[in-house]
Amino acid sequence: MGGADDTAPLAELLDERQHLIDVARWMLGAGAAAEEAVTETYRRWYGLTDDERTGISDPRIWLTKSTGTICLARLSAPARQPPGPEEVDADAGIEPDLALSEEISNVLLNALDALSPSERAAFVLNDVFAMPPRTVADIVGRTPQECAELTESARRSLRAGRAHPTPPHQHDRIVRAVRQACALNDVTHLVSLLSRHAIAFFDGGGKIRALTRPVHGDQHVAQALLTLLASRSRTTLHLIAANGRTAIVVRHHDQVAAVISFDITDQRVTHVWAVLNPDKLRRWNRSHPPADGHGAVRHG
Repeated sequence: MGGADDTAPLAELLDERQHLIDVARWMLGAGAAAEEAVTETYRRWYGLTDDERTGISDPRIWLTKSTGTICLARLSAPARQPPGPEEVDADAGIEPDLALSEEISNVLLNALDALSPSERAAFVLNDVFAMPPRTVADIVGRTPQECAELTESARRSLRAGRAHPTPPHQHDRIVRAVRQACALNDVTHLVSLLSRHAIAFFDGGGKIRALTRPVHGDQHVAQALLTLLASRSRTTLHLIAANGRTAIVVRHHDQVAAVISFDITDQRVTHVWAVLNPDKLRRWNRSHPPADGHGAVRHG
């Protein structure tokens, strides 16, 4: 950034840096490693020539790719260890991101640690930050299809880590109740169906204006779902089997607009996975919508 053309509002620069730190913390966890990854990212940026930097149309995307690549390399390092006391102390002077701390619970971080580096990277970049498939593929070094498979594998692994898997008939009953609460805009009932520490992911894939960060906590998840599924004419909520479990399929003007699946533990929803990316919904819309054996609730 050597000339006037490189300048930008300070607020944008600070927001850009915080975004990179968020990406690194989700991928690497707490401690100094995330800060070091971002420092290395900016070191690479300033290592470019003026002409190379001028040729980058969107510096934020370039920086995000670089941060993701650096984090993936560190995740793949054979001797990667949890941060030691000296690393935690080194982070003491960094202002904590309270919202991010709420989103990344210790339980979730431990679960992410059990994933392979490629699975973790694909999951974080796709489900947490809703980056376009091509960007995720560039960072992970795989094709978009392979990254989609890695993301789904990560989801399965996270679900398998639940302490008390819910039997199918109980899962079905609770998802039915969730659908009914959404259709009636009953926030009190919906909150009662959610774990206090529920977390929701909204995968828009950069193709629809969806939430780009996870929503954490029963109250916030309930409000996000009710906002997403607010009553509109010609919108219907169906129940259908997806990946062997009951899910909600949202149709608008007879087209599938969202597929929402749920992880349930101890009679409460712990994770909500909302797929809104039109690319991922194509197979649902190629032919006539799947038969709905459970009936539907209609808005409007």
